[in-house]
Amino acid sequence: MISVREMFTVGIGPSSSHTVGPMKAAHAFVTQLAQTNTLGHVSHIKTELYGSLGQTGKGHGSGKAVILGLAGFLPESVDIDAVDSILTEVDRSQQLKLLDQHWSAFPNKGAITFHFRKSLPKHSNGMMFSAFDGTKLLSQQVYYSIGGGFIVSDEAFNPSTEQQYPQALPYPFTTCSELLAHCQQLGLSIASLVKANEAQLAASSDAMAHIRNISDVMEQSIVRGCRVQGLLPGGLKLQRRAPQLARQLKAERHNTSDPLNAMDWVNLYALAVNEENAAGGRVVTAPTNGAAGVIPAVLAYYRHFIGDTDDETLEEFFLTATAIGTLYKYNASISGAEVGCQGEVGVACSMAAAALTAIMGGTPAQIENAAEIGMEHNLGLTCDPVGGLVQVPCIERNAMGAIKAINASRLALRGSGLNKVSLDKVIKTMRDTGRDMKSKYKETARGGLAVNIIEC
Repeated sequence: MISVREMFTVGIGPSSSHTVGPMKAAHAFVTQLAQTNTLGHVSHIKTELYGSLGQTGKGHGSGKAVILGLAGFLPESVDIDAVDSILTEVDRSQQLKLLDQHWSAFPNKGAITFHFRKSLPKHSNGMMFSAFDGTKLLSQQVYYSIGGGFIVSDEAFNPSTEQQYPQALPYPFTTCSELLAHCQQLGLSIASLVKANEAQLAASSDAMAHIRNISDVMEQSIVRGCRVQGLLPGGLKLQRRAPQLARQLKAERHNTSDPLNAMDWVNLYALAVNEENAAGGRVVTAPTNGAAGVIPAVLAYYRHFIGDTDDETLEEFFLTATAIGTLYKYNASISGAEVGCQGEVGVACSMAAAALTAIMGGTPAQIENAAEIGMEHNLGLTCDPVGGLVQVPCIERNAMGAIKAINASRLALRGSGLNKVSLDKVIKTMRDTGRDMKSKYKETARGGLAVNIIEC
């Protein structure tokens, strides 16, 4: 079961698979060392990043994430304002205090290796941690970052069982057809059904507290993204656009008759979040960091142009989105390195379209239709980050994804819900398209825009 507390997590940018995942994996490795009473014998740790992590990890901050994870920090709680000073001190001293308990050597050269041409067999985002006492190998572990900040150890990685849904839940489902059948038979909304499943995993009050928190963090990332100015980190020297756009829109707020003014605001919300993400700020993984701006932008659109977002509305929104995200996670992928950006911005667009339709009063069939439209028109979307950074085309792509989600919802709400193409068929198509897509278009920075524009 993918809970709302797993689907939406608070972390730091710029990437859920390349930053959040490696930080969690590094933290898990040193925690395991501590639990086996091995940590105190470690002289140094060697980290090797493979596949997409090796190819674009430098631009995505994977090395920094590994250092923070080994030091005992986690994405949801690390002080983002202290990160630069922590990394500077490690670079200066070439020492690292593992899990904030034991000092080890951490040389500038050799502690982290980015394998540009090597991959591990089970997933394109693989990493290996090796702990040594001098020349003696104490422990070694392989982890895979499978998208959305989810990690799995080499031993636990088993695709043949990935799609099995716990039958102990009141309403288990692995397909949208099963989900809709439950809703029809019981007269429940999608959100109500997910809420009943959530109750098996934790108290409903815990889920609601989490929903309030992620909603607040989303709003804060918009506010901060509209305020902070300057260049984004990395070699592209890309200027933040959200602050200037925010000033323009506020100045025009009471003096415009443009019928598409709301679209400009949605663009602003998405740009603000993804510029924060690109800068390594705190965002909500929704369902990935590369797609972190779509769902907050659509929620902010509802909040500022449609109606209030009270607890009931937030619950309906996020639990519906969780149901749709679960279907993609179990039946396809939310990893850009596995299926391209259709698995990131495409999935976020689908989730947002469904969630907006739900709080606009749509039926389960209309919600499915909105989710299907949201993905159908993102099929084949490649992941081709310039310079391995989540800046071009990623930031603008989130704005486009948010606009598509709103339009998908409007199309669905004007329809009967009787659509020719089911969400299940679109998810299968997305998975198959991702498998057929050339590897250079899947978060390697070796194809598409990444090789066809001049870095400056």
